[in-house]
Amino acid sequence: MLQIEIYKLVKSAIFEKIIISLILLNALILGLETDPDLVSKYGYWFELAHQFILMSFIIEAMLKISAVVPRLKLYFGDGWNLFDFSVIVLSLIPATGELAMVARLARLLRVLRLISTLPKLRLIVSTLMRSIPSMGHVMLLMSIIFYVYAIAGYHLFHTHDPQHWGHLGVAALTLFRVVTLEDWTDVMYTAMEHYEWAWVYFISFIFVGTFVIVNLFIAVVLNNLEEAKVEQLEKLRQPISHDEMLKELAETQKMLIKLRERMERVD
Repeated sequence: MLQIEIYKLVKSAIFEKIIISLILLNALILGLETDPDLVSKYGYWFELAHQFILMSFIIEAMLKISAVVPRLKLYFGDGWNLFDFSVIVLSLIPATGELAMVARLARLLRVLRLISTLPKLRLIVSTLMRSIPSMGHVMLLMSIIFYVYAIAGYHLFHTHDPQHWGHLGVAALTLFRVVTLEDWTDVMYTAMEHYEWAWVYFISFIFVGTFVIVNLFIAVVLNNLEEAKVEQLEKLRQPISHDEMLKELAETQKMLIKLRERMERVD
């Protein structure tokens, strides 16, 4: 059957490599287009390459949809396929007029298709998405710590250093600077000019805010990564669907026919 051949094609390694090559070519062209001199010399060829890549992606989507007809849910029920299809639809926006910027951003989205093409990257992104709900409690804990330290910093240092501790908002912003370890020692030394023990405030906040909280984030991500891997293994262990069984039977039948023809030739 033609549908079986299409299904084998879209699942083949060479088809996947071709799509990855086109995505990388698209990324390269987008980078080259940031050079005005290259655009003035080769702008026509760049645009021609964009049209070729877009047409290739449209053909890819049509082949993948054809491989699962009439069960379109197998294609549109996959979030990554929906993302790829959305990128293709947005890429059809004309790159002229008021929507020119939208069209250029849509071309940039094609680079993100590299994530949906590589299984390992899909696993990482899926893990990060799964981690968002779990991050809520960690963020709540971090917000409480920031709030307490910001108010304490205001009362301790706002008189001598209003630039960094003048009110609650700027105090929280200063703490964000401290927790990122970006020139935080300058703020600490300014505070220590008036309070020698101010280092206790900063060191304790860095210990709690940077080491403890960051480790909690890492623990949440690793936990969700393990759960995502387990889910993938469970999907692999699921029984073969009816359509997949029919395809396998049809493929086996074709192989048996070819084998019988060879045996008849030998006889």
